[in-house]
Amino acid sequence: MAKPIMIQGTMSNAGKSIIAAALCRIFRQDGYSVAPFKSQNMALNSYITADGLEMGRAQVMQAEAAGIEPSVMMNPILLKPTTDVGSQVIVNGEVRGNMSAAEYFRHKKELIPEIMKAYNTLDKQYDIIVIEGAGSAAELNLKSDDIVNMGMARLAKSPVLLVGDIDRGGVFAQLLGTIMLLEKHEQDMIKGMIVNKFRGDKTIFKSGVDILENHSGKRVAGVVPYINCDIEDEDSLSSKLENNTANGIIDIAVIHLPRISNFTDFDVFRQYDGVSVRYVSNPSQLKTPDMIIIPGTKSTIHDRKWLAESGMEIAIKRLAEKGVPV
Repeated sequence: MAKPIMIQGTMSNAGKSIIAAALCRIFRQDGYSVAPFKSQNMALNSYITADGLEMGRAQVMQAEAAGIEPSVMMNPILLKPTTDVGSQVIVNGEVRGNMSAAEYFRHKKELIPEIMKAYNTLDKQYDIIVIEGAGSAAELNLKSDDIVNMGMARLAKSPVLLVGDIDRGGVFAQLLGTIMLLEKHEQDMIKGMIVNKFRGDKTIFKSGVDILENHSGKRVAGVVPYINCDIEDEDSLSSKLENNTANGIIDIAVIHLPRISNFTDFDVFRQYDGVSVRYVSNPSQLKTPDMIIIPGTKSTIHDRKWLAESGMEIAIKRLAEKGVPV
């Protein structure tokens, strides 16, 4: 029977995935067998396992850190947004269909048996399971039917480490506010806080650690330095999508469609010196690249209309007529 530990965050992109991966690697180096787990993941970038099933890329990266083969048991529910209010629902690696947000919210508790079947499978095979939450631990409007944050922690009877992102600012409000909004039994499940993405000399943050501990009654388990770690991103919050500057000898422009999917496919180009990959969302950013890539999308008709209405279609055709490969 595995010992669980759960990483929850104060918000999306606080660094839960990389902290979970780090723990997977540390436990593996310490001689334990360890597996990652995330009950529900929302991402447009997915991975196809050796047996042809689909799962979130973060758990694949974490499995690699743990030295094991990725399995859909590590991510039993994957949501791939198709619109602002709907997603494709994938359960145990296979498509169940499309649902509106309201429809999924009504039915998601019915998926708890699937979640626990996957979790219990890992529970029998490994010494430690590193569980990752999603978004914020204090999404009050979603708490009654939560299956990915404190709801999952309760199901797994797991202690929780809460991660805050100091690089964005407001880390005191993030961590203390999140804990304050939780119910007493949920607060008791939090065994420590992690201050993530710290830049500079962390000795000057000692007073900050004291403030966090005095106000929360929880220990600060660590202050993690900002790491320039180039791992595959899961969703549209990726900072890579903000890059629209050509700074290489070879300039590749990827059209930033509203529902862009699997944009991590283009990370391979970024590994070469002299090649820049930039994401453009309006014609003025396009300029004259050496290559244009129109990526995949989870909403083909919507994004096809966007290409026309935004002026990108005309701009791309003009460059194609000049010999720029598309």
